[in-house]
Amino acid sequence: VHIPDPFKCKSGPVDLVFLIDSSRSVRPHEFETMRKFMIDILNTLDIGPNATRVGVVQYSSQVRSEFSLKTHSTLDTMVKSINQIIPLAQGTMTGLAIRYVMNVAFSAEEGDRPKIPNVAVIVTDGRPQDRVAEVAAEAREKGIEIYAVGVARADMTSLRAMASLPFEDHVFLVESFDLIHQFGLQFQDKLCGVDLCSESDHGCEHICESSPGSFHCLCLPGYTLNADGKTCAAIDLCSEGKHHCEQICISSPGSFSCDCNKGYKLNDDKKTCSMIDYCSFGNHSCDHRCVSVLSGFHCRCNEGYRLLADGKTCRDVDMCSTVEHGCEHQCVSTPGSYYCICPDGNLLQEDGKSCGTCRSANIDLVLLIDGSKSVRPQNFELVKKFVNQVVDSLDVSAHGTRVGLVQYSSRVRTEFPLNMYHSADEIKAAVMKVAYMEKGTMTGLALKHMLENSFSEAEGARPLGRNIPRIGLVFTDGRSQDDITEYAKRAKEAGITMYAVGVGKAVEDELREIASEPVEKHFYYTTDFSAINTIAENLKLNVCPEESQGEIEVKDPCACENLVEFQQATMSRMAARLEQLENQLLSRK
Repeated sequence: VHIPDPFKCKSGPVDLVFLIDSSRSVRPHEFETMRKFMIDILNTLDIGPNATRVGVVQYSSQVRSEFSLKTHSTLDTMVKSINQIIPLAQGTMTGLAIRYVMNVAFSAEEGDRPKIPNVAVIVTDGRPQDRVAEVAAEAREKGIEIYAVGVARADMTSLRAMASLPFEDHVFLVESFDLIHQFGLQFQDKLCGVDLCSESDHGCEHICESSPGSFHCLCLPGYTLNADGKTCAAIDLCSEGKHHCEQICISSPGSFSCDCNKGYKLNDDKKTCSMIDYCSFGNHSCDHRCVSVLSGFHCRCNEGYRLLADGKTCRDVDMCSTVEHGCEHQCVSTPGSYYCICPDGNLLQEDGKSCGTCRSANIDLVLLIDGSKSVRPQNFELVKKFVNQVVDSLDVSAHGTRVGLVQYSSRVRTEFPLNMYHSADEIKAAVMKVAYMEKGTMTGLALKHMLENSFSEAEGARPLGRNIPRIGLVFTDGRSQDDITEYAKRAKEAGITMYAVGVGKAVEDELREIASEPVEKHFYYTTDFSAINTIAENLKLNVCPEESQGEIEVKDPCACENLVEFQQATMSRMAARLEQLENQLLSRK
């Protein structure tokens, strides 16, 4: 609403200083109201170096001049400076601030003019932490007219101690920062005359703000002026979607707060929600695992256990009685699983369920073949065929028998380690490609290499704990050029079952020293290379005596009982369990 009057207030020149309380109890939006209050008053005044000069000082525990009486000569630069003020946010040293205004702000150096009225407007929200009465009296005696505007928690006694007389014109106590415009209107009225808000039926629902010769309506913070220019409507930020709440938005005029659904709690950012983890309180008393849900928690059991009716206790499930286990002899339950065992004297087979007198050639076999020059190239080919005949009699696979080959002469060379090939065909093809060394005969060195390298886990020997028999077979045609005693003994002490095969000029004593007990079953000799295929047959026949008696033709080495010797005695039940677990793991892959 405008009543035509193009002129600003011409009340005559004034030197005006605002003293603004920016203590920590003044909230940011309240400080913004102070800022607006100053700007609104400035808009009604005739600003200029020869008209009204204005300075602004803010204070809390210290005093800071934002600009002095001589700083700005135009309204625009003054408003810009006011908008850049940053609150100090400390204590409330009002007395200190009044002394600063009296001694510094209203000084000639700061732009104070002689014989021009000095007006100080103090806006504060609290009780001063220092003495104000004496310094305010001193300022008034110097001719400074003091207006005291108290907001919310301000103390009327302190305000009257600061202000000039008469108090009804100079002291204002309002309930909130939203109402300090009332003082602005009265102050404008003092300087400018007619107040249309108080002297006309303005019709503003919330706030009427006078300006020279006119007025307009304003709304309290959180409300917006309707199109009629008079009534106000609350701003609902929730319904307008101007919020950042993850779950629930609670609206208040011009503001909002966030909340969460049941079973969730508000995070520190006051926006997002997290599910309440009831398990983390430590009072759930679950036997195994606690699972948090919206309404609380429930208990779960580890695999192989079931939850009892109390909802907390877990009992292991007897897998043997609840699944088709297929064990030939006996099933043993473990939490979440089971395994089969066999009667004494029997071994668990590869399927982990059936029992037999031996396992199907489940061994780690390393062959040491003599590549010395006395063997001759054509005989070396026969040696390779001998090796392949031995391989044919075995059940080769990654989980059954593994075969490694080492050739030695003056030096030792691994032709292939235990973990290189997983089928008989691959091994036989690799054997036929082996190149003949044709040097000396260092059998002791070869035994050392077998013990330290060939039967290492790095080269494919399975861990000792699994009780997979380790078999070493040494083939030689002559006397060793180095000592074999130490490493022949150490190999047997390490649990390796040693077989010795000699041809031609091989020394029987050396072969017997290499061979395991009983020596007769682990030591073979022939004078002629062309007869070593017979040794391969005999080696097999000695393992399976039924075949030598001509009763049955044994293709599966597991059908004979004497292979137990070849495999270094019956394995323990735990070894069988370990092997079965490995098979289960491999089958899952």
